[in-house]
Amino acid sequence: MVLAFTGCSSLGGGSVIKRAGKLSAGIQRAYAVEATTANRVAPMIVQSADRYAVDPLLIAALIRQESSYRNYAVSPAGAVGLTQVIPSYWQQTCPGDLFEEFTNINCGTYVLASYNRSAGSWKKALAYYNVGPAGYSSGWRMKRQGKKYSKQVRQLRKSLKSAL
Repeated sequence: MVLAFTGCSSLGGGSVIKRAGKLSAGIQRAYAVEATTANRVAPMIVQSADRYAVDPLLIAALIRQESSYRNYAVSPAGAVGLTQVIPSYWQQTCPGDLFEEFTNINCGTYVLASYNRSAGSWKKALAYYNVGPAGYSSGWRMKRQGKKYSKQVRQLRKSLKSAL
């Protein structure tokens, strides 16, 4: 199975505001996210997606999987914010407050785009996002965990696309 996500074609054309409005409505329907939250983060998702040539639906699905749109979420591994970025790994690349929504979404999108370049596919990039490239290569358990995560995010993307 080949996944080809590019730019913002999944939201159609138009301004960031127009595409963000469509994305926000989909996020609310697909993931039961409050309108205030969806309206606030959707433009940030669209802008970051445009900047790094990532499908905005994929970023929205990743946020749903990682934090359920809770911007102060912290994982046991120390990952923070909407996209659950680990500051110790990414603070140099993504300076600023990773609890701040725009910084976090921009960083998470950058990380996913970087993983796509090194992995050669969005499917594998999502697995890397979950377990890291080294983890993915370390053994079958981590590879299986990464693949399961990738499948979950892609399913969430599909649900969001259906809600648009």
